[in-house]
Amino acid sequence: MGDGRLNRAIELGKARTTEIKGRVPELKERMPELKERVPELGNELRTRGTELRTRGGELARQYAKMDVSWARYGYARALREGLLSGVLGPMTDYYLRRSTTGREIFDERLTPPVIFVANHSSHLDTPTILRAIPRKWRNRTAVAAAADYFYTKRWTANGVALLFNTVPLGRNGGGLGNGATDHVDRLIGERWNLLMFPEGTRSRDGEIGKVRSGAAVIAARNGIEIVPIYVSGTHDAMPPGQNWPKRKAARFLSRRHKVQVRFGDPIAPRDESLRREVMEEVRAFWDRKGLPVESQRRAAPVEHDVLLIHRTLQAYEAALAHRPTRRFDPVAPVVAESFQDRATPAA
Repeated sequence: MGDGRLNRAIELGKARTTEIKGRVPELKERMPELKERVPELGNELRTRGTELRTRGGELARQYAKMDVSWARYGYARALREGLLSGVLGPMTDYYLRRSTTGREIFDERLTPPVIFVANHSSHLDTPTILRAIPRKWRNRTAVAAAADYFYTKRWTANGVALLFNTVPLGRNGGGLGNGATDHVDRLIGERWNLLMFPEGTRSRDGEIGKVRSGAAVIAARNGIEIVPIYVSGTHDAMPPGQNWPKRKAARFLSRRHKVQVRFGDPIAPRDESLRREVMEEVRAFWDRKGLPVESQRRAAPVEHDVLLIHRTLQAYEAALAHRPTRRFDPVAPVVAESFQDRATPAA
């Protein structure tokens, strides 16, 4: 820093100090006024708390009224399974070629209920994920759906609830502490799993968007695990703004889009204050496209091995350049002399 800039900084600091000292008498004069406002502010906070509790009760009643509970009865579950397996499944198979990895977690270490959290870039994500989940788990899984998108019309709410067993949930943030998830907590208490999309909306460009922490809060309050899911390929088949999927264009015949569903290791429930840390783990799983951390660690030494080989070759070439030249004997191998030297004991 030059002398001129240093002097200007010192002068600016002195001016700020003088300004603050000049405002001290004004602040002292306002102290009685501030003391008088303390009770008023307390009353405002209490009033605000009452309003929030009232709003929480209203939200709980509103979402409970929106919820299509009959979609979780036996006959609706049987009809839904028939539609997913016999109608929607073959239809999506015409456009998608799905592969699934990580399903062994359902047999080895997972105990219901859990919260599945997946990235979201297409309306095809929900049926693709549900079909990737084993049937025993799928029949006890509800899907969190945006209340302001799927539940504005009753016939739409009934349709998505019948097809995917949806439950209404707000996505505007800040609504988890005012009763807005009471109906979800009741479902989890009845041992229903929950599928959530923490981004809150479909990604317009296929990239991961802002991740909200509502899933981590619900998992913490109910003491259940989170299972991260990574889905790829659905955005190409049916991006936002497209009302029907399309096959992949080819030179002669169209082809199906390759879609992958990858299940990650369960994340144990943590305190609600660590919700951001939990969702950072989910985000990291998505960023590495659902691949395990061990695969990246195994791939790292390959780069070091290549570098080591390159340096070894350079050293070998340098050594050859400094060695004295000698005539090549086509009869005896080059290494014959060294083997003979090793076999002959030293005198």
